Amino acid sequence: MGPTRSGLARHAARYGVRSSEPEQSSNREWRRVLGVDPASSGPTGYGIIESDGRVCRALRYGAFQVGAKRRHNSGAVLREVHQLLCGLIEEFEPQAMAVESVFTALNMRTALRLAEMRGVVLLAAEQHGVKVRSYSPREVKACVAGYGHADKRQMQLMVRAQLGMKELPEPSDAADALAVALCYLQADETERRFGLQRENEAARAKTRSRNQAKGSGDATLVRGARIQPNR
Repeated sequence: MGPTRSGLARHAARYGVRSSEPEQSSNREWRRVLGVDPASSGPTGYGIIESDGRVCRALRYGAFQVGAKRRHNSGAVLREVHQLLCGLIEEFEPQAMAVESVFTALNMRTALRLAEMRGVVLLAAEQHGVKVRSYSPREVKACVAGYGHADKRQMQLMVRAQLGMKELPEPSDAADALAVALCYLQADETERRFGLQRENEAARAKTRSRNQAKGSGDATLVRGARIQPNR
């Protein structure tokens, strides 16, 4: 059984996140995040939000809808999604991109299509030097709605409450993208508050160094600067 509306409202009040103009006297840093909800065949949702740690507001959101005649031309669809995301990054200059991760229970064909779309999303971020964080659907729901099995309607209500929106964000794909962005901001605020960010970065650097050391021992430099693993 899912949470009641009053329970959702209490969860929204708990985080105290709503949309409003920043105070003129505030010296807090405003952070922008681009949330993306990749889709294999349906609309790919996107949403730009910004926060100073106290208030949060949506700047733009929507969903890229693929026409019925163009669904068979996967290359053109991927190109247009890439162009859309690049345009958003160049216009709003977000500090980070939050992406919903691939759902593991998908069938092979759908998973491959979704992986292609996700690859285009990550490419746009890499080309513009934007860091990326991925979150599972259940993780996003638990973070934003306080319930890992929240439905589409509940997520839209929570996104509207936390961003102080007058209307429900439509379509639901756009609401999902805004939710992913909210998930990033809450996780980032927790890391900043408790000093976890430096520890996580140090752990990732240590892992990279270990992997590089292992890779150098397992590979041999051959003619043409190509790397060929030892057998």
